[in-house]
Amino acid sequence: AVLDNPAPFLSPFSFEITFECLQPLSDDLEWKVLYVGSAEDTSHDQVLDEILVGPIPVGINKFVLQADAPDTSQIPEGDVLGVTVVLVTCSYREKEFVRVGYYVNNEYAEPYDEEAGPPKPLDMNKVRRCVLSEKPRVTRFPIQWGDKEEVVQQQQQSCGENGPQVGEQSQQQSQGQSMQGQMLEDVKGMALDEMGGVGDGDDAEEFEEEEDDVSVEGKDMMMEDVMMGSNSAVPATME
Repeated sequence: AVLDNPAPFLSPFSFEITFECLQPLSDDLEWKVLYVGSAEDTSHDQVLDEILVGPIPVGINKFVLQADAPDTSQIPEGDVLGVTVVLVTCSYREKEFVRVGYYVNNEYAEPYDEEAGPPKPLDMNKVRRCVLSEKPRVTRFPIQWGDKEEVVQQQQQSCGENGPQVGEQSQQQSQGQSMQGQMLEDVKGMALDEMGGVGDGDDAEEFEEEEDDVSVEGKDMMMEDVMMGSNSAVPATME
């Protein structure tokens, strides 16, 4: 769930994360929050926070992931207001296995002349941020969850049987970038009402074959094809 939403632009992002772990994990999970500063130039992307969470006990786990507001000096002046994207990702042993993208709409809170535009420089204390939490896009990636020695053995065995597995990590990165790229394409020229607006209860749209159907805020997200260790699926919820 997205907490404290809507909120002033300069306030921190807060996400309540809930997930279920079915087997013990020997390493921590790395969570990251990424803000897209411009749909035209990825150099303006900002990592707002990245934390390690662990040890992870078996069962239901819940925590609040909080990240600072983006640095406005790193955002082009023309991209501060309007629609953009914030991403929440999680990785295990430097392998990303889930990415959740949210549309974000930034609006100037006071009336202004539409032809002249808002006053410049912008008074950021008058800019409000609304995360469209009802319409996330979720992309999942299968990764190795077993012990490092076990993973090495599996990789060696796989190489012996099927030849070197070249490009697996690049394919995963490409899938994540594809989801982000599609969201940014949607952002270009998109108005808030074209995204369904706040309070629209429609399910999230699917993204290729890797994306879950995510319904309105508070319903479960099942990551059935994320593999841990052998062939046991890892169901998870993220509210």
